[in-house]
Amino acid sequence: MPGKKRKADSSSSMWGSSQSPSGSSSRRSNKQPSSSSRRGGAGGAQGSGAYPYINEDSASKIFEEICDEDDPHVAGMEGICKLCEQLNLDPLEDVRVLVLLYKLGANKKPAEISKEEWMTGCNKLQLDSIDKFTSFLPALDTGFMEREEFKDFYKFCFQFNRQGTHKTLEKDLVVALLKMCLNNDRITSHRLDTFCEFLETTKDESYSKITLDQWRSFLDFSQEFPDEGSLMGYDESESAWPVLIDEYVEFMEKKAKK
Repeated sequence: MPGKKRKADSSSSMWGSSQSPSGSSSRRSNKQPSSSSRRGGAGGAQGSGAYPYINEDSASKIFEEICDEDDPHVAGMEGICKLCEQLNLDPLEDVRVLVLLYKLGANKKPAEISKEEWMTGCNKLQLDSIDKFTSFLPALDTGFMEREEFKDFYKFCFQFNRQGTHKTLEKDLVVALLKMCLNNDRITSHRLDTFCEFLETTKDESYSKITLDQWRSFLDFSQEFPDEGSLMGYDESESAWPVLIDEYVEFMEKKAKK
């Protein structure tokens, strides 16, 4: 979600800043905070029916405060920013905003969450008040995610930040997202920094926009080839990686010779 705060629509991206994320721990922990013991809404009875673990009216009221003026069934970027203000999160730099949207299940369309997704997600996470959302924030550290869950979240980050029906992301946005999503121990800082440098300095116009396959391949590549020593075994002639990765390896080889 990097970028300037502005009145946003469902096709806008919240991200765009190339600064590193703040307010989120990059260290993993063996114990994850849980909200499983906090059922029912503040000042209300526990729900029933479709949403048995929350006070439906309380969760719905929060959504009503952030939904779009012209569509009460959708909360776009402007509404998500309002929620971030209540949770004291920086919507432009804090990766926990994306983790929260991922855990709530904001998957139908980019850059928004529907009321159905909101209610289902709140019920799953047992959240129906701002106090409960605030208490849940420590659980949004990406270090708590197992490898496969993180890969799914990483894919979500790309998909959520698409604009409308576009299938690619602008290069500058990709760099900002990479620094937010991977500013932890998932890959080495050297691999992250040099890949961002490669994207920022390449003159190849074909990389002005990045595809989902290229986005996902970088994470897989970084985990298979974590350091420069491991790149010794990289064979471009037998490579099944996207050409983008091949050219990044060439970029690294040139840097090593300087």
